[in-house]
Amino acid sequence: MAVPPSKRSRHHSGSVKPRKVSIEGNIAAGKSTLVQILGQASDDWDVVAEPIARWCNVQTEKEDSEELTASQKSGGNLLQMMYDKPERWAYTFQNYACLSRVRSQLKSLSDRVKRSAHPVQFFERSLYSDSSRLKLSSYQPDQNCMKRLTQRGRLEEQGIPMEYLEKLHVKHECWLQHRTMRLHYDYLNRVPVLTLDVNEDFKGNEAKCNDFIEKIKRFVLSV
Repeated sequence: MAVPPSKRSRHHSGSVKPRKVSIEGNIAAGKSTLVQILGQASDDWDVVAEPIARWCNVQTEKEDSEELTASQKSGGNLLQMMYDKPERWAYTFQNYACLSRVRSQLKSLSDRVKRSAHPVQFFERSLYSDSSRLKLSSYQPDQNCMKRLTQRGRLEEQGIPMEYLEKLHVKHECWLQHRTMRLHYDYLNRVPVLTLDVNEDFKGNEAKCNDFIEKIKRFVLSV
């Protein structure tokens, strides 16, 4: 059995170690929208979005601060390949997605958040969805996820069947709500979870967004 993550302490540099919060939910539940909102909500908060661009084009031109991996030099649209032929590409995609997520989550905090007395780092999905200490769960009925998925028009997702979303919903419920999913370590079943009802579209809804932000602030401070 692994030892649970230790309580917050100071880094060897003297800065406070951030609380780490992962945002989980079905495809098109609103995770990316929530991440964008949280990134602007507090100077104490830093966000790490899913590296979807890497998955859709693994040969993307490298950024100034990044090195190009071998798979990026020779690959293609792994997300599309996975949805088109999951029996062939699901394992390959999942491994690549996990590794690219690790790369993204290992990036340093922004200087602003490093100076904070109460730093928080939000991740759009944790490594255990492909663990962070705390989790936000966005609840969204499968029909609404399908509607949003269609509306946002991401080409790779247009062939996703409702059955797939329903299965993902059940998995998330077993994992985060009922705690019946078998995990690698027992302590992961004791990770605090805050569930947000995103059945109502909150993008552009200032009152709804502010309500979420306040709930998240209370949640983070309570653990």
